[in-house]
Amino acid sequence: MHTQIPSFSREEYQQRLARVRAAMYEKDIQTLIVHDPANIAWITGYDGWSFYTPQAAIVGMSGEPMWFGRHMDANGARRTVWLQEENILWYPDYYVMNPPMNAMEYLANQYLKPHEWTYGRIGIEMDSYYFTPAAWLALRENLPDTELVDATDMVNWCRAVKSEAELRYMRIAARIVERMHAAALEMIEPGLPKNLLVAEIYRVAMEGYNGHFGDYPSMVPMLPSGPDASAPHLTWDDRPFCRDQGTFFELAGCHRRYHCVLSRTIYLGQPTDNFLRAEEALNAGLEAGLAAAQPGNRCADIANALNATLAKYGFDREGARCGYPIGMGYPPDWGERSMSLRNTDFTILEPGMTFHFMPGLWQDDWGMETTESIVITSNGAETLSNYPRQLFVKK
Repeated sequence: MHTQIPSFSREEYQQRLARVRAAMYEKDIQTLIVHDPANIAWITGYDGWSFYTPQAAIVGMSGEPMWFGRHMDANGARRTVWLQEENILWYPDYYVMNPPMNAMEYLANQYLKPHEWTYGRIGIEMDSYYFTPAAWLALRENLPDTELVDATDMVNWCRAVKSEAELRYMRIAARIVERMHAAALEMIEPGLPKNLLVAEIYRVAMEGYNGHFGDYPSMVPMLPSGPDASAPHLTWDDRPFCRDQGTFFELAGCHRRYHCVLSRTIYLGQPTDNFLRAEEALNAGLEAGLAAAQPGNRCADIANALNATLAKYGFDREGARCGYPIGMGYPPDWGERSMSLRNTDFTILEPGMTFHFMPGLWQDDWGMETTESIVITSNGAETLSNYPRQLFVKK
């Protein structure tokens, strides 16, 4: 019995399934096995912290999809998926962390073969964080007469254009991340241990906005200071904030697994010329990129507009991508792993696509981030957050 409030209507799940099947038909795939938890959730509605053990969604060319997971997680599926009971499949617990046994062996022999889901070509997300070489070997050894083909990112691309319901959740996440940044700005001061500020950021994040709860984001807060800010993905410890240093905060609000990511930089003291020049460059670059984010343009057009502007200020990001699609996500990444905002990606922008546009500047001994999460509309780019776009200074 389903007792949780469903995140989406059955009609929306059916529309998603139709998109996936159209992609399967185009690639001549008769059965699709999906391991990415965001893709599993997008197809079935399943939501649980069980992705550290094997789980999957199986999609055929007709009927409902199937959820497949650990026996003790089947009740979690019953509480969250939109599927009928017969489409909730499980494997025994002795397959969990008990090599050389692998749950994909059980899937192949107990479900795929008896139900004749092994005819034709089976698509696998081979380049997924959650699909291991052991899982691949188990499928190959137990389905010797079946052609296994790579279907990496097939469902990710189906997720590219967001529905109104998805955008509603992302706009709630935007309100949450605005509050997170405001809390960080209010609390930060020289001598404050970083972990105490992170605790407040998490409190505000989980509190949510206007009665809408805060979900856990797929990545932790990143807030490196001073020379540490030359690296984009450092987190925190108990060292205190120092005067005359900049700290960038890359944070995400999250609601019902949908993210809005926002980065801003705070300088304690008098900013150096480097930071003032970077502020001007990033703001100009963001404006140029946002102006290029028109439906019918390409991902590359956003990157080219940004890079040409930054070059006028003496900054070269050396071909690094400046953004990626966002939406539903599970650890370890809030990116949707399809297109990229880079000068070699010629994907056409469509209304409903959502990106984290993030032109970070990571220099030899300092760094600065000013970013925006955006949705492409028929009239151009809309920033999901409404938070001042500036270098924040606290003296």
